[in-house]
Amino acid sequence: MEDATGSSMIVSVIVWIIVGGVAGWLASLIVRGGGFGLVGNVILGIIGAIVAGWLLPALGVSLGGGIIGAIIAAVIGAVIVLLIISLIKRA
Repeated sequence: MEDATGSSMIVSVIVWIIVGGVAGWLASLIVRGGGFGLVGNVILGIIGAIVAGWLLPALGVSLGGGIIGAIIAAVIGAVIVLLIISLIKRA
């Protein structure tokens, strides 16, 4: 039998995957040619969420709580990551 902490962690991971997928997909639409497929977009969105989680508070930007704020922040971070990747590819 699983305790409440274990199932809470599973739900958190599922939410991270969904938010990452949506954010990666949206970022790939914003930055043309930046898509990496389903798994790549999920990873991109999660990395974008981490980048935004560090960068936006450092800049004094707050998007509020909730799933919509998390997706918006992750999209912003994922777009930044895609732009950095495209700059590295050009060099």
